[in-house]
Amino acid sequence: MKASVYYGKGDIRVESVPDPEIKEPTDALVRITHACICGSDLWFYRGYERDWKPGFRTGHEWMGVVEEVGKEVKTVKKGDWVLAPFAFSDGKCEFCEKGLFTSCVHGGFWGGGNLGGQAEAIRAPFADGTLVKIPESAGGDDAVLTRLLPLTDVMGTGYHSVVSANLRPGKTIIVIGDGAVGLCAVLSAKILGAGRIIMMGHNPDRLKLGQRFGATDIIITRAKAPLGYEQVSPPPELSRTTSWTGFHLGLAINDAQAVAEAVQMTGGGAESVAECVGLKSSFDLAIGVARPGGVVGFVGVPHVTEAIDLGRMFNQNISLRGGVAPVRAYIPDLMDQVLAGKIDPSPVLEMSVDLEGVPEGYAAMDSRKKIKVMVKP
Repeated sequence: MKASVYYGKGDIRVESVPDPEIKEPTDALVRITHACICGSDLWFYRGYERDWKPGFRTGHEWMGVVEEVGKEVKTVKKGDWVLAPFAFSDGKCEFCEKGLFTSCVHGGFWGGGNLGGQAEAIRAPFADGTLVKIPESAGGDDAVLTRLLPLTDVMGTGYHSVVSANLRPGKTIIVIGDGAVGLCAVLSAKILGAGRIIMMGHNPDRLKLGQRFGATDIIITRAKAPLGYEQVSPPPELSRTTSWTGFHLGLAINDAQAVAEAVQMTGGGAESVAECVGLKSSFDLAIGVARPGGVVGFVGVPHVTEAIDLGRMFNQNISLRGGVAPVRAYIPDLMDQVLAGKIDPSPVLEMSVDLEGVPEGYAAMDSRKKIKVMVKP
C-alpha cells in the first residue's frame, strides 16, 4: 500500500510500504477514506522533534471503513464506518475508565513507527476501546464525513481547552490562537454557553472565520500587517467586532498592548482562557489576560524553553489546567452535535489533496497558506 513517510526536516515522501495485518485478536484493519495534516505535525516537519527518525509514518487524524477484525473485537465489524481519535486506548484501564484515554497504560499515538494515518490503510490496536462507529445514515455521505473528520483531533482538543478553562454559562472566555484548535475552541465555547468569546490571533482571514464560528470580539496580536491591513480601523469584514486592536503604519501592536486591550475590554481579565498554541508567548498572553482566580486551559503542544509567568500565576491565584486532550471521551457527544447540525468544524479544512499530494499539503500549512489540509487516499 501507499503511505506518507518522514525522512527529515521538510522531507515527507509517499511510498510503498507493507500492507497492515491483524497481529492481535483485539486489532482491526481499516481502509482509510479521510485523513488530515495537523498543525502539530509541523513540529517534526520543521525539525523540532528530535525523537522523529527517518522512516516514521505520519498522520494521527483519520477515519475509514473496517476491512477485517480480530476474533475478540465486538463493537465494530467489517463494513462499518469508523472514526479514530488521535490516540489508541484499551478502554479498560484505570485511566480509560476515568475518561483519560490519552493516559492509557497500554495505549499510544498514531504517527511515528509504522502506525501512520496518512496512508491507504492502518492496523488499529484495541479496536473496541479506540474506534467510534459512525451511524450508517452518515457512512458514505462525503459532506457529513468531512464535517465529522475534525473530531479526530482539533475539535475535541479545542473542546478540551474550554472544558479545562472551567467556562461557566454566560461568562466570558478568551481564546489564544487562530489555528484549527483555536477556531474549534471558539465553536466549543459557543455550544458550552459562553456569553462572550474574545479571540486573539494575528491572521485576519482566520479571525474572520473565528467570527463565523461565534467569536464576539477580535484582538490582533504581534505579526506584521499583511497587504491591505495598514489601517487602524477594522476592515469591513470585521466591522461587527465590539473592539478592534489594529495595525498602524504596517506594524502590529505588541503583546503588552494586546493584554491591556483584553483586560480593559473585560474589566480586569477573563475567568476562563483557552491557550491553543503552546509557545511561551502564547502562555504569557493567556496568563496576562486571566482574571485573578481564573483558569487557563492549555492544549497547545508545549514548546517552551523559558519559564512562563509563574509570578503572576502565584500572585493572582491563576490556575493552569489541561494537557493532551482525551478526545475519545468527547467524540460521542460532539458527533451527535455535528449530525444534528449544531456545529460544523469543517471550514478549518481549507485544502484537500490525495495521498500523493501530502507533501504539498505539509508545505501549504508550513507557509501558513492553509489552516488545515484534508487527505483523501
